[in-house]
Amino acid sequence: MSNRETQFAWNYHNRTKHSYESVRRNAHFLDWDNHPLPFKIYPDLEPIALPKETPQTGIAALSAISAAQASSPRSPDLETLTHVLYFSAGITKRRQSPGGEILFRAAACTGALYEIELYLVCGRLADLAAGVYHFGPGDLALRRLREGDFRGALGCGAPAALVASGVYWRNAWKYQARTYRHFGWDNGTIHANLLAVAAALGFEARLRCGFVDSDVNPLLAVDTDREVALTILELGPPAPPPGSIEAAPLQLEVVPYSREEVDYPAMREIHQASSLAFAEEVLAWRGEAPPAPPPPAGETIALQPLADSEIPRDTIEEVILRRGSTRRFAREPITFAQLSTILDRATRGVPADFGTGLNDLYLIANAVEGLAPGAYFYRSSDRSLETLKRGDFRRQAAYLGLEQELPGDAAAAVFFLSDLPRVLDGFGNRGYRAVNLEAGLLGGKMYLAAYAQRLGATGLTFYDDEVVNFFAPHAAGKSAIFLVALGHAAKRRS
Repeated sequence: MSNRETQFAWNYHNRTKHSYESVRRNAHFLDWDNHPLPFKIYPDLEPIALPKETPQTGIAALSAISAAQASSPRSPDLETLTHVLYFSAGITKRRQSPGGEILFRAAACTGALYEIELYLVCGRLADLAAGVYHFGPGDLALRRLREGDFRGALGCGAPAALVASGVYWRNAWKYQARTYRHFGWDNGTIHANLLAVAAALGFEARLRCGFVDSDVNPLLAVDTDREVALTILELGPPAPPPGSIEAAPLQLEVVPYSREEVDYPAMREIHQASSLAFAEEVLAWRGEAPPAPPPPAGETIALQPLADSEIPRDTIEEVILRRGSTRRFAREPITFAQLSTILDRATRGVPADFGTGLNDLYLIANAVEGLAPGAYFYRSSDRSLETLKRGDFRRQAAYLGLEQELPGDAAAAVFFLSDLPRVLDGFGNRGYRAVNLEAGLLGGKMYLAAYAQRLGATGLTFYDDEVVNFFAPHAAGKSAIFLVALGHAAKRRS
């Protein structure tokens, strides 16, 4: 199979759709006695403890998430790398419950299963030897897997790179074969934090979805039946990559996640089909400008975001520490300025090799002051909302969100849809990785923009085809990718 045989992406996408009937046919239950460990543990590797406290940047969250990636000569050191890692994948809260301690991470994750792992590949830094390291959020430490400068295997000349991987079983325990979609969402949410914190620290950052998979996975010494590399984030000023050195095979003991794992071959098939085998394929990986949307058929309403002088000054660190996933929304309105600010700040672009615009945003506005209830399309080209239909669609929003109350109670529900034929034609099966990743990135930025304004947010799953049907005819031919609900969090029930 090859990246250009796009029937593999279509097969996976169609097989993992949710519908009213498929949800009821699936007899899957959660085996709590076989719940996977939330951490990857190397019992034989010594930890390199990271500093528990690092200086705060003082940069407002709404500035950090929308910052342009300007040229900067600054290179990371151990303290700044710790800051980036902690505020993207670290444990930010601990809460006791009758079932034991609950650990909350810096970025949201489907089912709080945290299947994304981060690895650091770096040259010699001021206070860290060149090598390949695994980041352990459980004890805030690095563990060195390899000694030496292996950036050439990544095609990276920046001082440091973070490689994100996905552990199949840790998420598939709950979500089964649909986990490969979740890889994109959850990795994207983490990268929304990574990019925001890097911008606040003044680092250049470039996200790559294109790389030779067979070069990167062996470097991390992962068992590709269980864990696979997904993205590379370069940190610091670009430079030509150093010469490649051979990465000898490693046999590293890892504590089993569960007593047994259930295999879902469809995930490994789409990953293999979306893998790039040669450097020439990576060089051909190019972001393309999204096509201009057609002229609006209905009324358009220009966004009215807060001016820079009006934005809340809560820092990116304060917002990440406060952030959670809203479990219940109060049926209270948000303002059009708040919604506009979320959309505006979240969609100012991502420094990625797949460009931008793989996802289109459709909204159901339930309670937004200054915006009539109804369905809308976000026109990113002119920062406006196109009216598709007006009316109270709370009931429909809840139904589309897999019959959950959250999108119906929220002030607004944002649905991410994509023209998958265009994406797969341009990028091959690898485009399926990119479209889900971009959705997670945009969703993660919406999380941060909402919490920066003292609102709540949560990511949700959905009935695929019924979402498209609801927004038809405008959305005809597109595919549902993700869903984020926004609004005021309700007070917890006592």
